Amino acid sequence: MSRLATRFEGLRAAGRKALIPFVTAGDPHRSVTVPLMHALVAAGADAIELGVPFSDPMADGPVIQRASERALLHHTSLHDVLDMVREFRQGDAATPVVLMGYLNPIEVMGYPAFAGAAAQAGVDGVLTVDLPPDEGHDLLVALRAVDVDPIYLIAPTSSPARIEKICSAASGFVYYVSLKGVTGAAHLDLGPVEQKLALIRERTTLPVGVGFGIRDAATAARVARIADAVIVGSALVSRIEGLADRPDEIAPALGALLGEMRSAMDAA
Repeated sequence: MSRLATRFEGLRAAGRKALIPFVTAGDPHRSVTVPLMHALVAAGADAIELGVPFSDPMADGPVIQRASERALLHHTSLHDVLDMVREFRQGDAATPVVLMGYLNPIEVMGYPAFAGAAAQAGVDGVLTVDLPPDEGHDLLVALRAVDVDPIYLIAPTSSPARIEKICSAASGFVYYVSLKGVTGAAHLDLGPVEQKLALIRERTTLPVGVGFGIRDAATAARVARIADAVIVGSALVSRIEGLADRPDEIAPALGALLGEMRSAMDAA
């Protein structure tokens, strides 16, 4: 059983929901990332979504775009990101790590080579934003061959047939994008989200995570009532941006915010 499946099974048995923070690897410096990952786990993260810096992150709003720019300024590559996961695994063998990124760096490395390197480093899932399952057969095969879960996005505009196709290709969990637009977008209306989650759950038994638009503990608690996982990115990355020149303060600040979210979710 994969780390993701094991983690979700344990959470389900405990009556809890997963809290999955997103940070961009190498932001604001490569030396910050691994200690920050450990701090996020200590603060209540059940899995970590680690962004692979990319020059044209089309699904991301300005906050995460700037995070990629800061990471790329220090030449953070896909190889560096895998090294970070490998280092993280030296101190944490249990917490799932999902890479979120874009196709180009993976294509340059080659699908089998990337999948093998990811599995060897300790990666549990891969979400490639710009490679839908229709076009991603070769990567899907490569990931499945090494027991790495392919994670896919479901949009508010996805039809029932489209949802079924995405869910049939996915494993680990599926990621529902709660808003039309990019990461860090505006107010989150949970009514339509709940309706869409019902459609998704009619078509899969996989856990469903909800991300985009989760800004604070109150929103995280509301989402936890209807989703299996709460995925939070821009709210954390904006804190990193504000502390980029004070890197020693990043882990405590993000740990505090994530701890508030964890407490609110558990209370809900």
